[in-house]
Amino acid sequence: MLYIGIDLGTSAVKLLLMDEEGNIKNIVSKEYPLFFPHPGWSEQHPEDWFEKSVEGIKELTEGFEKREVAGISFGGQMHGLVALDDSDAVIRPAILWNDGRTGEETDYLNEVIGKDKLSEYTANIAFAGFTAPKILWMKKHEPENFEKIAKIMLPKDYLAYKLSGSFCTDVSDASGMLLMDVKNRRWSDEMLAVCGISEEQLPKLYESYEVVGTLRKEVAEELGLPAEVKVIAGAGDNAAAAVGTGTVGDGMCNISLGTSGTIFISSRKFGVDEHNALHSFAHADGNYHLMGCMLSAASCNKWWAEDILKTKDYAAEQEGIRALGENNVFYLPYLMGERSPHNDPKARAMFIGMSMDTTREDMTQAVLEGVAFGLRDSLEVARSLGVNIERTKICGGGAKSPLWKKIIANVMNMKVDVIESEEGPALGGAMLAAVGCGEYPDVETIAHKIVRVVDTVEPEPDLVAKYEEKYSRFKKIYPTVKGLYQ
Repeated sequence: MLYIGIDLGTSAVKLLLMDEEGNIKNIVSKEYPLFFPHPGWSEQHPEDWFEKSVEGIKELTEGFEKREVAGISFGGQMHGLVALDDSDAVIRPAILWNDGRTGEETDYLNEVIGKDKLSEYTANIAFAGFTAPKILWMKKHEPENFEKIAKIMLPKDYLAYKLSGSFCTDVSDASGMLLMDVKNRRWSDEMLAVCGISEEQLPKLYESYEVVGTLRKEVAEELGLPAEVKVIAGAGDNAAAAVGTGTVGDGMCNISLGTSGTIFISSRKFGVDEHNALHSFAHADGNYHLMGCMLSAASCNKWWAEDILKTKDYAAEQEGIRALGENNVFYLPYLMGERSPHNDPKARAMFIGMSMDTTREDMTQAVLEGVAFGLRDSLEVARSLGVNIERTKICGGGAKSPLWKKIIANVMNMKVDVIESEEGPALGGAMLAAVGCGEYPDVETIAHKIVRVVDTVEPEPDLVAKYEEKYSRFKKIYPTVKGLYQ
């Protein structure tokens, strides 16, 4: 049998075809536009996601026996607000995870409703990228659109709806809406009241590996696939990436160096840190996880290389970097504000420490190190909870850089396991489809079966010590300059 995983990213949809043994048979990627109508805003047209996904599925399955396709599932960009009216038309462009317009609404939730109450209701506090503040923003600034809302969903759930007709979401993705009682895996009545919406406007909750429906007849005909192809709920991109890297069960860790950066720690037990600096979410394996998320990770390197240095040859830019742990240039990686652990949408990136002998390589190195230090901030919160992580998997576009993996290993003082396939959410989606179709009994079983570690980057004691000193300086920079952003 064949299974399709769809990774609905911020710049492109990536589609992956996997057989029942976990072998990747084909990969296709289709780009779509991203819009910034005002500074700090970030939007997309949901119709583009579906159009490009349909194109991608056709190309992905070309040359394969289409009747062998058994299931489709997803890993999707989280937190985005997709609003449909009672005729299923998209009311306005989707407001994305990295959109920073909801500062006032976030402050209202955290300061007026109160962080303690939010944590009690949802296990989390409000962040500018979460969905609930976006709903409040729409209610205040676009009341005529707010009144039209019949369905509220997340980006990947729009695909599921268009493919199957099922108005659904999964618990991992829904955890990032600030509308769900994460511990009990149900919608929070209190948060629905705060936002002025009803449960009827929200999708039905599923576990990530559960079947939500089959292909609509007209969609199946257009794709050339059997109408009985199952559509499985899927997961938020980070949870799906964790499945794809085998970060399931208890005490496993994954670092993702995608557009955003995350450190993801799986747990069988529900837990919340004292200051809600980390997200406490449901996991795609049926359990829970803690996650620190920085809004700009590999996107920092992309911005630096492509927009500033005017090159796409990332490897060439990193070739001349030799003196790890000795760089006097620091970089704060806050191009779009920051989430974990600072929760500051107004924060911005900066270089500090340049001198007349600073080189191009020093600046590039500072960008790579700044992202690693930012992820270390979240790791320190997890360590304060007594979570002792000694090794991590790694995925995302940035994970293709041997230098960046070495920096991560030594900044974190953790072994970094490189897996055979770094396809992240798309592979995780295909794996969830296989579980949903009954090919495997549960998520942990398929993860242990098909995720293979092919290399491990070991931390080096001398370099760890150098980076410990550098990190002690890095973590003083944001508190020092924070007032400048206001």
